[in-house]
Amino acid sequence: MVTSPRTPAPRPPRMRFAEATPVVLRPKIGKCVAARLDVISITGGLLTVPRPFERGCNVNLMFLSTKGAVSGAVQMLAPLCWNQQPFRFVALAEDDQRKLKTAIQASLSWTENMGRVESHRAW
Repeated sequence: MVTSPRTPAPRPPRMRFAEATPVVLRPKIGKCVAARLDVISITGGLLTVPRPFERGCNVNLMFLSTKGAVSGAVQMLAPLCWNQQPFRFVALAEDDQRKLKTAIQASLSWTENMGRVESHRAW
């Protein structure tokens, strides 16, 4: 039997922050850790951390978006280097998910509009 190859699902849109966006990470055991959110999508993101967490560690992440506070449970992935670590959301309430999606869409719309302005300036 011949099967057709599966096409991978498109990656969800992501937002890169122009300014430092502080994040608080709260592990199940231990003290809260301050970090910086560099990239975010509805499925996860990338943090600048003072010290990487153990791969697979579950923590609560909280940050302030343009649409309000967002809080969710995340799983830390393998660090990229000594101070950058990706994560994936494992639990995100509907309200937080809505705020995050809206903030990402607003950022993408703003970026697209700025691109149009820049293309008009070229003429």
